[in-house]
Amino acid sequence: MKRYVIVFALLFTATMVAGIGCRAASNAASAAPTAEEVRQFVDNAEERLDILSKKANRADWVQQTNITVDTEKMSADAQSNLAAAVTELASGAKRFEGLQLPADLARKLMLLKLQLAAPAPSDPAERDELTAIGVWLNGEYGKGKYCRTLKAGREECLDVDRLSNILAASRDPKELLDVWQGWHRVGAPMRDRYKRFVELSNKGSRELGFTDTGVMWRSNYDMPPDQFSAELDRLWTQVRPLYLSLHAYVRSKLAKQYGSQVMPATGMIPAHLLGNMWAQQWGNIYPLVAPPASGEAYDLTAILKARKVDERGLVKYGERFFTSLGYQSLPAAFWERSLFKKPADREVVCHASAWDFEAPEDVRLKMCVQINEEDFQTVHHELGHDYYYLFYGKQPFLFRSGANDGFHEAVGDVLALSTTPGYLKEVGLLDRVPSQNADLEYLLKMALDKVAFLPFGLMIDQWRWKVFSGEIPPSDYNKAWWQLREQYQGVVAPVARSESDFDPGAKYHIPANTPYARYFLAFILQFQFHRALCHEAGYTGPLYRCSIYANKQAGARLAKMLELGTSRPWPEALGVLTGESKMDATAILDYFAPLKEWLDKQNGNAALGWKTD
Repeated sequence: MKRYVIVFALLFTATMVAGIGCRAASNAASAAPTAEEVRQFVDNAEERLDILSKKANRADWVQQTNITVDTEKMSADAQSNLAAAVTELASGAKRFEGLQLPADLARKLMLLKLQLAAPAPSDPAERDELTAIGVWLNGEYGKGKYCRTLKAGREECLDVDRLSNILAASRDPKELLDVWQGWHRVGAPMRDRYKRFVELSNKGSRELGFTDTGVMWRSNYDMPPDQFSAELDRLWTQVRPLYLSLHAYVRSKLAKQYGSQVMPATGMIPAHLLGNMWAQQWGNIYPLVAPPASGEAYDLTAILKARKVDERGLVKYGERFFTSLGYQSLPAAFWERSLFKKPADREVVCHASAWDFEAPEDVRLKMCVQINEEDFQTVHHELGHDYYYLFYGKQPFLFRSGANDGFHEAVGDVLALSTTPGYLKEVGLLDRVPSQNADLEYLLKMALDKVAFLPFGLMIDQWRWKVFSGEIPPSDYNKAWWQLREQYQGVVAPVARSESDFDPGAKYHIPANTPYARYFLAFILQFQFHRALCHEAGYTGPLYRCSIYANKQAGARLAKMLELGTSRPWPEALGVLTGESKMDATAILDYFAPLKEWLDKQNGNAALGWKTD
């Protein structure tokens, strides 16, 4: 009976929101709800959303691991049902605004409004349209290919993974340009539907009380949206000098490699020369920019292949790191139901992701694993998500998430920071730890991924927030994208781009509508976490040589933060792990201090930075 009354109240509230009032509704609205009524509402909402989320998650898994018209429709229907419930419940919760409530209830009501990255309008037709567009965009990216004609006249169609492999290994600027242009064509068909997606998502956000979807995203950080924007600017200001030094050094090396016709000695770097489809991480061009060889460097990719490590074996390395900290083994369902290898008989979304179906019994990894150093790191990162799921799995539904989304990304990365040469020796992949003579090589490799990423991690949502707000109109989507890339990264398109292109669509997180500021935060937080965990482990040497592998004391400290989920504001969760209440980029500066000194010497009097039009 109690359950029926609560469901009726939800429908009754929805009727009020629709504007169909009556005297009984007015009388009900005038009576202030009690805390117990609010708690019943929230408990019922969590039960309902838990069920619908699991259904949507399973439908999404099926769609991403077997992209067809039918699976796209199944996923869209499940997502639409979840969006409808969130919209209804968030609207119903408006009658509790202004009440003095216990902290946990007030927090759950806030989080209820922030459940969807693309909140749906209340109109059923528009809600279905939004979810259908979202699923289509994701599927379009997953199916994307570049087909080119080979010299023999045979057509070859390449997906993003194969294209990325060419971009990583080739040193032929013509081939690099061809591959870069080929993949970036995948975005153009998305442009009109993405515009409509923005319109519908903004409408849903406004119905929840937010100015636009970007404001809603920035409201998810336990501070006002404008304060969050200022916090990102503060952190970027801390790390920008390190990035400028790295950028100038890499630019000079690429100029020597390719000549002034391809890479001018000053200014911005053409995006196709940096070894990554989006120029977001530069580790693949390490051989072109490497410092004098110490003779002690190692090639982890070659080692893994020589050991005949397969996809499952690579994932096992990641699991053993977590169990060495005193954590449980991954559940049996993980090994039975995860996707580690791209199937030959169907289209899948290969972009690596971790999935929580019903922790602690069912968490998974979806990843087309390649046997190389990059995916060795990626596996540790993705398992960080899965172990976060396992630790907060007993929390109520609305608290089953990271302290903020940057925490979720940073947890995996902080373990990847511990995959040092010392760790590789511990697990038998190296015979001996290189001496400090090899430290510069190690730090430069790390910086090409970690430091190079920072401005890219920042600019993605700078673009998207302005798109949602209307500051960037659809007529300027591509122009503004490249203006921001030039401003933050000092990276320029290798050929002229126009508004017939939609280069944002060639980056997974845009069609997938995944907020991206989390990754910038993660690349800051992971070093802050790393410094704290190394201190907890009693380590006193250079930060870049620290690994917490097999240190159960550090593992226990991390676990205390993980089990909180999002039950407490993120500054409190940060304090549990680090003793600090503010995000701080000085840890990344500490980590790379020897490299920064060396880069500055190499750059000499060369001008840092670049000019934009």
